[in-house]
Amino acid sequence: MDKLLAVAFGGSVGAVARFLIYYWMERAHEGRFPWASLMVNLAGSLLIGLLWGIFDKFYIPSGVRLFIFIGLLGSFTTYSTFSFDVFSLWKEGEFHTALVYLLGTNIGGIGLAFSGYYLSRMF
Repeated sequence: MDKLLAVAFGGSVGAVARFLIYYWMERAHEGRFPWASLMVNLAGSLLIGLLWGIFDKFYIPSGVRLFIFIGLLGSFTTYSTFSFDVFSLWKEGEFHTALVYLLGTNIGGIGLAFSGYYLSRMF
């Protein structure tokens, strides 16, 4: 039950953080490119890499790991919104924008996860 509560609480924190970033990004940037989704997915990837590297060095209880990785970062990042954004751009004929967003999210996200992990190993 403790693990379930850790994931549930982390999920609520991550979802609220994502909402606040979406709200801020909508006000700051107008246009077709899904900047908010890109930002949360890339930031989440970097954080996952950094924290994974740190957690490899120190004992972190499983409940805290579940709270952060599955709950908080799992709900902060958003694959379903990413998929919807790519599909919507493609459907509207924005092929170039859809491709840039698709590649930027996937290559950038994986690259930032690796970078965060190896950066954390330097300390």
